[in-house]
Parts: sequence; structure tokens; C-alpha cells
Amino acid sequence: MKISEIFYSVQGEGILAGVPSVFLRTSGCNLRCTWCDTPYTSWNPEGDDLALDTILADVRGHGSRHVVVTGGEPLIQQEIVQLTQGLKDLDLHITIETAGTVYQPVVCGLISISPKLANSTPAQRDGGRWAAQHDRLRYQPDVLKQLMAEYPYQLKFVVSDPGDLSEIEAILKQTNADRSRVLLMPEGTNSEALSERARWLVEICKREGFRYGPRLHIDIYGNKRGV
Repeated sequence: MKISEIFYSVQGEGILAGVPSVFLRTSGCNLRCTWCDTPYTSWNPEGDDLALDTILADVRGHGSRHVVVTGGEPLIQQEIVQLTQGLKDLDLHITIETAGTVYQPVVCGLISISPKLANSTPAQRDGGRWAAQHDRLRYQPDVLKQLMAEYPYQLKFVVSDPGDLSEIEAILKQTNADRSRVLLMPEGTNSEALSERARWLVEICKREGFRYGPRLHIDIYGNKRGV
């Protein structure tokens, strides 16, 4: 399996924000979000091909009770089911970060789904050559509903403009999502951008009853790898 990085930090997003966790970042993605903060796993995927035993030994060596399998898009990896079973055999709590465009029968304690809104479409980047493919793949309601039905879940939406709310509401209605499991996160790769958007996004969360989702790793470390 192609692995971009394995590191120990604290969960920066979602309902487990602040929990010390090992991050296992797979490399490769079926989407091309224009604001992607891990281009080394999507636009320009890099990493090493590692055996499952090597991956599991590295994760176990950190001594954490929580592991986050992220990407890229981990659910496109051929051995992802075997990997998650191996992590479960280590008696770890497993969070899987996914865009919710692909289904695989993984093992996890929390599936963290981040459906991509229209604000993610790379209309200008690389001359727009990825835009049509990305737009076709980014939202798969049947896959979302299957994941939500089979696993404890959270829905995280990256919000760049107040106008994104209408699209979010349409997704929640179509998938019959539990609003108490929805988090809205500001888009941005530095504390200044996050703080600016947080001011109006928090007010939306208060008005609509959603959770506000911080991005603690950006606030603490900045936009860096391996933290």
C-alpha cells in the first residue's frame, strides 16, 4: 500500500478534536479539490509502498489508542479492508477520513465523511482540465447513505462562503442525515484565513444548530506535514 506518512499528533478536526492519535496517510485520490491541503496525496501523489506488517508495526510503536486512516482517499486502496482489520486486531479505535465517494467494507469506530461541495471544483487550476471529472465524482449520495447506515459517522463540510449553506442543506435532505452529526469547518490553510471565516461561520452554526468544526492542527502547527 502506498503510504505518504505516518505520524503521531492530536486530532485537529471533528468530534474527536484534541485526542492524541496516530495518523496513517495513504497516497492517491480520485478527486482534485482546488483547495486541497495535502496535494502530495492527490495532485502529486508521493510515498512509499509498504507491506501491511510494516505499517501495523509502525502504528503500534507509537503507543496510541487512536488511529486515523486518512489520505488522499483511503477507500480507493486495494488493501484498505485488510489494513483496518489489522488495526482493529491491535485493539485501536479507528477513524477513517473519506470524501464518501467510494464504498468498501472497512472496520472502524468512526467514519468521518467530508462530502465535497461545488467550492472544491478546480475550474481554473491546471487550465480546468480536472474540473469535469472532479464534479462528476465528488458527490455520490448512494455511497454516502450506505456509509452512514453501516457506521458511526460524522459529516464535515468545508465552507468557504455563506452561500455554501444551501448546497449543504440539499445534501442533508437527500441523505436524511442526522444534523447533530454535522460539522461546518472554515476553508483555509492558515490561522488568519480560518479566523476570518470563523467569525461568520460560527454565527451560521448557532442559527442552524450545527457544530462548528475547528482545525486545531493549523492553529497549533501551521500548514505543515507530519504534525
